[in-house]
Amino acid sequence: MINQEIYDLIDRFERSSLHSLKLSNENQCIELTKESKTTPVCAQPPVQEVVPAPSQAKPELPAITAPLVGTFYAAPGPNEPAFVSVGDHVKKGQTVCLIEAMKMMSEIPAPCDGIIEEVVKENGELAAFGEALFRYRVV
Repeated sequence: MINQEIYDLIDRFERSSLHSLKLSNENQCIELTKESKTTPVCAQPPVQEVVPAPSQAKPELPAITAPLVGTFYAAPGPNEPAFVSVGDHVKKGQTVCLIEAMKMMSEIPAPCDGIIEEVVKENGELAAFGEALFRYRVV
């Protein structure tokens, strides 16, 4: 094909309803595609975003996070009480849980004095690095 034939082919392709065209012979291969000018129509109604009223929104509490990947243990042993529970006052450095990684137990300390507001993880649950274990309120 010569240049003028190629330009004519492109022009006709642009005016057609085709979305793609591939033409090849022994010496050349021409592939033309164009984007659809129509947008797909969704049958679903639009989703309305629910924004809580400012008075209902409570501030995000700071979290004690997992410093490594491992299994979260709330107590020192299977039949022993948990290190901390919701409502407990903790002192900076006090052990709040254990994380087992590669058969090694690591004590996780409280970063500051505070009150435990929420225990995020379940006993025996896997904890990812940086994942919240507890939520607390600083006192």
